[in-house]
Amino acid sequence: NDDDVSGWAYRSNLLRERIGLVDADVVCIQEVSPESFESDFAFMREDLGYDGVELFRKGRFRPATFWKTSRCDLVTPPVHKDRTLLTAFQLKKIETISTSECDDKTWYVLNCHLQAGAQAGRRLRQINEGITAVVKLGRKLKEKNPTDPRLVVCGDFNGSSECAAVRYLEDGSINTDFIEYGGSVTSKEKKIPLDNTMIDVASLPELGRPAPPTLVVPELISLMVNKDTKAFESPRLSTDLVARFRRIYNQFASSVSEDGTKTMTCADVEKWLIIINDFVGRGTEFRNAAKEMGWKDPAEDQNKNNTESSTTTQPVKKARISLPENGILTLQGFLNVYEDELRNGKFWGIAHDLSVLNEALPDAGVFQGRYDRMYCSSAIRPTAVLDTISQVSCPNQAEPSDHLPVVASFQPS
Repeated sequence: NDDDVSGWAYRSNLLRERIGLVDADVVCIQEVSPESFESDFAFMREDLGYDGVELFRKGRFRPATFWKTSRCDLVTPPVHKDRTLLTAFQLKKIETISTSECDDKTWYVLNCHLQAGAQAGRRLRQINEGITAVVKLGRKLKEKNPTDPRLVVCGDFNGSSECAAVRYLEDGSINTDFIEYGGSVTSKEKKIPLDNTMIDVASLPELGRPAPPTLVVPELISLMVNKDTKAFESPRLSTDLVARFRRIYNQFASSVSEDGTKTMTCADVEKWLIIINDFVGRGTEFRNAAKEMGWKDPAEDQNKNNTESSTTTQPVKKARISLPENGILTLQGFLNVYEDELRNGKFWGIAHDLSVLNEALPDAGVFQGRYDRMYCSSAIRPTAVLDTISQVSCPNQAEPSDHLPVVASFQPS
């Protein structure tokens, strides 16, 4: 339906208009689907002239970086790390760019989509690895001062201003006593390998306003999390959600034991997964359901045996996850699947599943957060920052995504 504001036809038109209006040299996008990427973003090349593109190598939803080769040249193959994508450019000398911007120095862009949920330590490792990759690439390119690069770091940090990944960039280091999600995020101090800390572009004092939220979505935590637990420290499903999932489970469960207990067969699980994820084989619901049904990776036992016997053979490659043909998914296993989604902060994923399963949640207002950020190094300075504001849940008629864009332009310091 072209008029459905949540459908891709409508949203892609909004994206085309917004990106075309800004007309940036480089555009960083997160959470694109590799399966439909070519067709979904064909407009970037055909309509907007972004004839340079790099898609992250793996993952169900990936970062992608676009650029206009008429304005900048990619100077080295992109670097793929854990959820970060590094590209390095030199600007071309064109009439609209000042001479000072078009020297032979390299500009680095680190496109991030850090891990969501209660994995603060991994988010910290991801951003540390990404920044370290910039310095290593600068040395490889024989930069005069690789620890003072012209660097822009942007993307979805999946954390607030107090999370370790953000504090690492802004404070310059994270110690072993830093606590997030109720636990330490690192076993040894992590220091940023740059001459100076990074600058939060949207929070510059001269802008004269607090940085606006970039995530404006329905409020869900109050509906989903049991009142006796905390949303970001081992949360449990609320009583209402347990009741909803019980009803859903009973609708799918076709196997009934002599005592009247209902269970979901493999075929039942497949029907459920097709409704929520379009097909079997995608999503954490699929992977966790398979494990609840008894699936185990045979490579784990083989590698363990090799280790215990001091065998020097190559590690066995992990097997592809599949639903056990004769396995069953119990009610508790079904609830465990969604409790895992909750622990990993996938509130909006749960809301989607409930909606398509005819158990849509009531309106509890709007949640606003700032998870999407743009930083620059001290070697460059922002010359313009564009705010995008929404008072209502996104996506909507005016905004193509639940994440609002962060836009800025830069010059050498």
